[in-house]
Amino acid sequence: MTNYGIDIASYQGSAIDWTATAGNNISFVSVKVTEDTDYTNPYATAQADGARGAGIHAGGYHFARPGDPSAQVDHFVTELTARNLLAAGSLLPMLDVEVGLGDDANTWIGAFRDLFEQRTGVGLLVYASLDWYRNVLVPSRWASPSTRLWVAQWNGDPGHPDYSDPALAIHQHSNRGSVPGFGGLVDRDATVDGVDLSAVLIGGVSAPTQPTPPSAPSDGWVAYTVVAGDTLSAIAERTGTTWQELASRNNIPNPNLIRVGQVIQVPGNGNSGGQMYRIQPGDTLSQLAANWGTTVDAIASLNGIPNPNLIFAGEWIRRP
Repeated sequence: MTNYGIDIASYQGSAIDWTATAGNNISFVSVKVTEDTDYTNPYATAQADGARGAGIHAGGYHFARPGDPSAQVDHFVTELTARNLLAAGSLLPMLDVEVGLGDDANTWIGAFRDLFEQRTGVGLLVYASLDWYRNVLVPSRWASPSTRLWVAQWNGDPGHPDYSDPALAIHQHSNRGSVPGFGGLVDRDATVDGVDLSAVLIGGVSAPTQPTPPSAPSDGWVAYTVVAGDTLSAIAERTGTTWQELASRNNIPNPNLIRVGQVIQVPGNGNSGGQMYRIQPGDTLSQLAANWGTTVDAIASLNGIPNPNLIFAGEWIRRP
């Protein structure tokens, strides 16, 4: 199953509606935390806390600059720790490699990775462009078993870059993504085929025993399967009820913990609309509206789509 995410920096600020973002099937976010040895994103704390509060797995990234990798590791680890971004369940920290490392890039990355893992016991995601991975970087020289690769290729085909490596985990498929909750454009990402979200989380994801879903009641409630990015409050808002009622009806002891694939009961007469649909390559809202006998405005309004002309293959939307 492909999981969808975003990566952000100070440019996006802190005025973000993370509940809306989570409701658009976004399950992970990497927040720029540091750069070089002296820069810290002033919005990193608010961004990470906001994402986690909406049930999104948050992680932090460091923008690499030429110079002493040891000092940059120290700076990165200090700021990650201050924001609890080395806790279990966080997205793996990411090293953003874009500029200035030149012919020594592979040696530099290896030194950074060694020092980081020694300090934290946590693996790294290493982000670079497709061009860098093809022409500069040699992962076999610095990757450890806990290192995963993140490649940027803006081909609009989530999870399917023109690059392969056993350690490849995440594909940045757009640098001009539109996501509910953000006033501007964001980078959009997806896990590649065969990579579960747990593979890029610190400590993986535990699989606790799920509460037994209640039998289908006869009072108009219907079954709903939780998808990535869902929160109980967002589901409640879409279906015209409260998170307290959903927790009670479904025997959910911790309303902040629901799992992808979990089946719950929701009001069938709320504003949830019809079944979920996964956008396919080539789809447009006008085409879907014609197929479903509805309007573009109805689909966009129900799903919080700010630009009806911009949808992405792999996203899930609800039919009116």
